[in-house]
Amino acid sequence: MLVQDRQNPKPHQIPLANPFPESEPFDFSNWVSLNLFKLTTLFFLTLTIASFFFLRGAPDSTAFLCFNSRPKPPELAHLPKINFDLIHPLVDKSSNYASFRSDRWIVVSVSSYPSDSLRKLAKTRGWQVLAVGNSKTPSDWSLKGVIFLSLEQQSSLGFRVVDFLPYDSYARKIVGYLFATQHGAKMIFDADDRGEVIDGDLGKHFDLKLSNVDTLQERILQFDFDNPNQTVVNPYIHFGQRSVWPRGLPLENVGDVVYEEHYSQVFGGMQFIQQGISNGLPDVDSVFYFTRKTGSQAFDIRFDEHAPKVALPHGVMVPLNSFNTLFHNSALWALMLPVSVSTMACDILRGYWAQRLLWELGGFVVVYPPTMFRYDDFEGYPFSEEKDLHVNVGRLVKFLSSWRSNKATFFEKVLELSNSMGEEGFWKENDVKLSGAWLQDLVSVGYIQPRMKGYERKKQRKKRTGDGRSFVPHKLPGFHLGVEESETVNFEIGKLIRWRKKFGNVVMVLYVENGDVERTAMKWRLLYGRIFKTVVVVAEHGREDLGVDEASLEFIYKYLPMVFERFPNAEGFLFLQDNTILNYWNLLQADKDKLWITYKVPQSWTIVSDDSVWFAKQADWVKKVVSTMPVHFQVNYKESNPTDRDLTFCNSEVFYVPRQFVGDFKDLVALVGNYRIDYRVAVAMFFMAMDSPLNFDDVFSRMVYKRTQAEELLSNVTNLYAAEVPAVHPWRVSNRVEFVELMRLMAAGDPLLKELV
Repeated sequence: MLVQDRQNPKPHQIPLANPFPESEPFDFSNWVSLNLFKLTTLFFLTLTIASFFFLRGAPDSTAFLCFNSRPKPPELAHLPKINFDLIHPLVDKSSNYASFRSDRWIVVSVSSYPSDSLRKLAKTRGWQVLAVGNSKTPSDWSLKGVIFLSLEQQSSLGFRVVDFLPYDSYARKIVGYLFATQHGAKMIFDADDRGEVIDGDLGKHFDLKLSNVDTLQERILQFDFDNPNQTVVNPYIHFGQRSVWPRGLPLENVGDVVYEEHYSQVFGGMQFIQQGISNGLPDVDSVFYFTRKTGSQAFDIRFDEHAPKVALPHGVMVPLNSFNTLFHNSALWALMLPVSVSTMACDILRGYWAQRLLWELGGFVVVYPPTMFRYDDFEGYPFSEEKDLHVNVGRLVKFLSSWRSNKATFFEKVLELSNSMGEEGFWKENDVKLSGAWLQDLVSVGYIQPRMKGYERKKQRKKRTGDGRSFVPHKLPGFHLGVEESETVNFEIGKLIRWRKKFGNVVMVLYVENGDVERTAMKWRLLYGRIFKTVVVVAEHGREDLGVDEASLEFIYKYLPMVFERFPNAEGFLFLQDNTILNYWNLLQADKDKLWITYKVPQSWTIVSDDSVWFAKQADWVKKVVSTMPVHFQVNYKESNPTDRDLTFCNSEVFYVPRQFVGDFKDLVALVGNYRIDYRVAVAMFFMAMDSPLNFDDVFSRMVYKRTQAEELLSNVTNLYAAEVPAVHPWRVSNRVEFVELMRLMAAGDPLLKELV
């Protein structure tokens, strides 16, 4: 019981007859016994204080850390120390298949009774199918010719990884990979129970014999990008589908639909990971699935079966899945699935992790034309199941591209990268420990650690074999927002293509100020990302998990040079506030080589003269900046703003900076330095300094613009919107209902938006 919970004792009654008792002699032993608790408390308090100051001044700072009460985030700095030479062999003595051996295995995860597709997969010639169960799998699961591992059987095998695997996890396939390796696997085909191998023969589609002379002498097409900063690619474009993208492709790269025409070539024999393409329902994410699906009609997407297989150069990655991927012996270590992320993200994170490590071995990934047919006979996964994917995958690709290691052995590099990914938050500490257990189990079942080759990206990307080769991918009927493309592209799709051609290399910077950025950021990307190269979302309070940058609107112009640096090959940059709607279909006639701004909209672009202190400071700072401008800037500015007593204001709801003016914009930002010039003043000053307003494109002169106080913008006035103008201001989108309302209105100019509602 706590002290404060105890009942107070009843007070003793003091006899009134003797209020002043005679004093008694002091008894030291009795005093000590009565005050022993207080003395003990005082002693330990004094000792604690003395120890605190002693340890704080001690040369060994680690001693003090033991007493430091401030919470620290968990650190993953200590890599698992594993001596792989001391790991004892682990022999299967418990299963009914202890003596069984096979070189080729197909591993699937099963949660329900055998599907028709799995029954056909079990008949694949020359391959042993292994089904791995979980807590959802029926206890009486069985299929002739298939080895089934129940939860009980998995636990009896003695693998270390079992301790890290949730009972209902898809990642329990890890046990299957180890079981197959223990029983002689030299290659493992990672599949699911909803796909069928085309013609029932994996050997017709994949390269199974890498040491074969014909394979070693074969020259494989390899992507040969002009952009040295290209780090990820959509392989579906190469196989004829420019409107489809794979699950795991960063959403900011979805709009990169430019195809390769010139390829380099690389000799075969090192394609240790081979990714197949699936007809029917390919591996797509929930964004594609729910925005492109037409009612209840099943997807039947086809790829070019005659397109040649294509290799990925070191430094360039591709999403890899666990549905249709072949792993050769030199890449069996790459099969580990993380457990701390969602099911729909685990194989994608594994794939990127594996590709970066594969470069250390000199190996590469090859993507093959259709190898399987997957049926669209199940409900699509919700977006929430892919949150780990969309939030982190773009950042993960950048991280992996720059990651380097000086470790001496390959498994040490594997552990170091796993640890680094934990420190960066791509997965959790449990996966770091899992990777150590996984490698130990691999060694225990007889897997030999691969030998490394040096990795230098710059040299590898420059190296070519032969004179290269040209190949123009076919353009097969595609899928755009729930509308299947016919043989002759319909009118709506034709318009979408023209808009995309116009703005496909223009970056939009969207500042979100209304509503919760978590509710609106993805919606804005879906709306404008179809048209522009990418949509960079910015807000007062950034959200790294949502890919939202942080910047203040008041000084937004100081943030823009960072975006310019991120997209060095973009044709231009269009800034838009979320209180303004852009009707992109009315911008086709605008000149992308000129500056665009609202200089002909009097409510947005005004000349102001004021006696306030704030105005005086702004005017003084502008005067100082102008005085430091190079002559060509000063001449332009003073021609447009001849008097120092007035300031030109631009509310900067929307403006465009073409590539040729990016350098000027950055130079002007540098001249502002630490001056706190408001963005409405700075942007107007920059535009007048960069060029004469007579040379601006007046594309926004016809925009609808109404002055409205912020407190009045609680609901939108429907009759304010007009599809015939280039932009509408003001407009508010802060939730899903308002977004749906906007889509219905904008569909007057872009009919395909009806499919988003």
